[in-house]
This record gives sequence, structure tokens and C-alpha cells, in this order.
Amino acid sequence: MSILYALDLAGTLVFAISGILTAIDKKFDLVGTAVIGFVTAVGGGTLRDLLLGQTPVGWMNDLTYLGLVGIALPLCYVGRGYISKLRRGMFIFDTVGIGLFTIMGLEKTLNLGLSPVIAIMMGIVSAVFGGVTRDVLCAEVPLIFRKEIYATACLLGGLVFLAVNMISPLRDLNIGISIAVVILIRYLAVRYHWHISVKPLT
Repeated sequence: MSILYALDLAGTLVFAISGILTAIDKKFDLVGTAVIGFVTAVGGGTLRDLLLGQTPVGWMNDLTYLGLVGIALPLCYVGRGYISKLRRGMFIFDTVGIGLFTIMGLEKTLNLGLSPVIAIMMGIVSAVFGGVTRDVLCAEVPLIFRKEIYATACLLGGLVFLAVNMISPLRDLNIGISIAVVILIRYLAVRYHWHISVKPLT
């Protein structure tokens, strides 16, 4: 199993859990919950693949992705109480998801020979679009449109990935470091209430 494929599967699972937990909290029915879990899990990757001209998109070629959503559904219903005790389950799984998908999308784009700038953009798209779709369908303002540091964490993690790749030949280690950077920045931003905002001109 390649590292890219492993990242994609891991990101799909954690985002599916994030979406399903959100839908359960919103008291959606089983079908609605499954739909939210699905779009959260594959939304970012689907948009990325479409923009990159990679069709049919990933989950259409590999039923493992649908299987992961199917696994996440009963897992969340049965183990919701335990997952919530891990700390606000949605935050944990969403944060891990953006870390995984940022670097996975970036690496996939670089492998197609596109520029690092486009690669970072595709990494951010991979990371945030599933969550945007989830929030819109759940009648929430998407995190990317709030003052919270969200997409910025993905951007900084992507820049770290490009930087460490220039000085280290250890690809898997570089990926791990970069994912950790995204997760750490997002965690610290929430923990210490870091915000990026611009005051309107008066």
C-alpha cells in the first residue's frame, strides 16, 4: 500500500466520522447522517480530482472509500459516547482529517508535475471542501469563512512540506512532520483562541 493511498483512506475515515458525528448532533435520520458522512469524507477529494482532470474520481474507482463510510456509520452510533470523551469528537477527527488531506492532495498534485503553488491550493481544497459541504448542508457557517485558523493551518503545513522536501530525502518522515504541523497549528489556534481578522476601514 502506497503512502498516498494510506493517507487517502485514513483521511476518508476520519472525515466520515466527523460528518456523521455532526449529523447525529443535528438529529438527522439514518439516511441523512449517511449522506453527510459521505459528502464530508469524499467532497474535498472529489473536487480536487475534478480540477486535476482525474476522472472518474477516486471513490468511483475503489469501493473501499464507500466501505469506510459504511464502517464509520455504526461505529459512531455505537461508540459515540466514547468518541465524545476523547474530546469533542468532531474537532479531533476534523483536525486530523485536514492534516491528512492537505498533504495527500499536495503530494498527489506534485506527482502530476504541477507547480508547488497549485499543489498547495489543491491540498487546501482537499482538506476543507468536504467540511464546507458538511457545514452548508447542516445549516452552519463553514469554518473556512470564520475568523478561526483553519485553511491557514493547511497552508502553513503545505509550506512546511515543500520546505522539508528540499532538505530531507525521507519522504514518509516529511509527510508525517507536515501533517503534524497542520494538526498542531489547528489545535493551538483553538486552545489559545488565535484568530486572523482584518478590521474594516472606517
